Amino acid sequence: MTRRPHALLAAALPLLLAGPALAAGEEGLALKRVMLSSGGVGYFEYEARVSGPAELSLEVRRDQVDDVLKSIVVYDDRGGVGTIALPGQEPLETAFRELPFTPGDLTSLPALLNALKGAELRAAGAREVTGRLLAVTEETEQLPNGGGTRTRHRVALMTAEGVRQLILEEADSLRFTDPAIQAQLDQALAAVAQGAAKERRRLTIRTAGTEPRTLRVAYVVAAPLWKSTYRLTLPQAGAASGDLQGWAVLENLSGEDWRDVELSVVSGNPVTFRQALYTAYFVNRPEVPVEVLGRVLPKPDEGAMEMVDGMAESRAGAAMAPPPAAAPAPAMIAPMAKLAAPAPQRPAAPMAAESAEATAQVLFRYPQPVTLANGGTLMMPVVARALPAERLALYQPGTHPRHPLAAVRLSNAAEGGNGGLPPGVLTLYESVGGAPAYVGDARLAALPAGESRLLSFAVDPAVTIDREEKPGGAITGASVANGVLRLTRIERQSTTYRIAAAGAEERTVLIEHPRRHGWTLVEPAGTPPEATADAYRLPVKVTGGRIAALAVVLERPEIDRIILTDLAPGQIEQYASATELPAAMREAMTRLAGLRATLSDAEGRVAALEQSQSELVGEQERLRENLGTLPQDSDLYKRTLDKMGEAETGLDGLARDIAAARREIEAARKTLAEQVRTMRF
Repeated sequence: MTRRPHALLAAALPLLLAGPALAAGEEGLALKRVMLSSGGVGYFEYEARVSGPAELSLEVRRDQVDDVLKSIVVYDDRGGVGTIALPGQEPLETAFRELPFTPGDLTSLPALLNALKGAELRAAGAREVTGRLLAVTEETEQLPNGGGTRTRHRVALMTAEGVRQLILEEADSLRFTDPAIQAQLDQALAAVAQGAAKERRRLTIRTAGTEPRTLRVAYVVAAPLWKSTYRLTLPQAGAASGDLQGWAVLENLSGEDWRDVELSVVSGNPVTFRQALYTAYFVNRPEVPVEVLGRVLPKPDEGAMEMVDGMAESRAGAAMAPPPAAAPAPAMIAPMAKLAAPAPQRPAAPMAAESAEATAQVLFRYPQPVTLANGGTLMMPVVARALPAERLALYQPGTHPRHPLAAVRLSNAAEGGNGGLPPGVLTLYESVGGAPAYVGDARLAALPAGESRLLSFAVDPAVTIDREEKPGGAITGASVANGVLRLTRIERQSTTYRIAAAGAEERTVLIEHPRRHGWTLVEPAGTPPEATADAYRLPVKVTGGRIAALAVVLERPEIDRIILTDLAPGQIEQYASATELPAAMREAMTRLAGLRATLSDAEGRVAALEQSQSELVGEQERLRENLGTLPQDSDLYKRTLDKMGEAETGLDGLARDIAAARREIEAARKTLAEQVRTMRF
């Protein structure tokens, strides 16, 4: 059952009040378990043997406090968790906040004395003086025989006999007679000593119980990312498996040495957060002005009237309503929370770490205790087993256009309880003449149990691949209705691969052909091929000395919607000559092209006549301007007037021709529209 926060707080109150009854742990907290995650965090678990109430201390780095506050957990199966306390973010400033002096006043004795003026001081030396501090003044005196100068401080005290003075540097001891001031000095000096350790914070963990028991404290903080690295020995001819070794490379940057700890690494991609829990936040509150009672000036009464529609009765009823029932009393606070700690299980020690599947992660636990100094680096074996491995050549056009990559298909067999493998880099070896030889490196993506990955490690010059691409397409369907031509097209992309291999052995070449959104693989037909997010993987068997061919065809359907009346005559003629269309549709398209040509001719005639009309109007305007400048009895005036008459006659003829041509256009449009309307295929 989940314990509510107020219940935990109430459970902690007896511990806060117990005070002296708390007993220190019999043993201090010791680091016992470390688990490093590929999410960039580490789990650290400490143990201590305690009996009865216990108060344990745990130091953490200053930069880890936020993570510790977010994740710390205490396991105490026979006791209860109390409080966890630690110094504040700025403990030194907090300690001096209520003191009559500052940290700077502790840098010199004169500064401290000046800060505590009025306090009673007892000075011992050649003479003993007790009085209240008046002032400390600095004096410079000349040394004899030209020996330079020195600085001394004169202290003035108000005593029962009056003002007494002494030289601070000649006093043997000074002591404040007020125990409260002395306690403040002790408190300040302790805070200064504690504040010197700025990089570490001490957590104090309080628990309650009556029996001897093991108490565990754990938290999760940022840690260096552990890395996985592999070695794969390729299978010999005729063999079906290769030998895989996997190692975890990790660093101890926790700030303390690891001594005989149980070490585990986790591969996965967990969600991790950071939150500034060690920072004090304050809520901004609106400021409300203080209300000051002013002079009251009542307004004169101007009369009243009765409420209508029962409003007065409603308000009266509301005023007489009974008060709401009192809230129920809070439930009794539950007793102190208890967190059960599962007993750790230690399996027998195999050659490598034991792997196990966790939630969305794979865990590797090393079977023996590990010791690693702070700042050190460690290689921990995590995998040592034989896995099915198949040699092949992988052709990726984007990697190399002519040669494939030498590759191996590594399968993580689910049999035998094998867990997943985290991503990492592999170094590959093979046996040449009875001795191992390095052949290349490869990258391994995360490999869950039951899946396989291709590992490419070198260019294979013994295999040459030629690629030829040819685009194409065809009309596969057509329909005409309501003046709209709908064409169904198939766009085709054909690629031919020719593969030549040297040597005599048979090879398997895996062609990675790019996948295209919206396209369908139609060749090679048969069993659907293996596919990645952006490529098909098509296997081809190639015998040395021969050439193998692979044809790959991708198709994509398209639908065109064409309005027939918007087409030009030449466009209609193209469809009329398309052999993919039915004969009846082609004949109708031919007739439609003739009608569209007739309409175009009529439109051309109208355009030509309108152009002639525009030119003649312009000529008439020119003659009219000239006529206004000529004498009316001159021959030129008469000839110009005759030309204007001829132009007017020409304009009348053009107007008749344009009207006739427009009638032809209208008739041609009606005929075309009727033809289009009646076309149905």
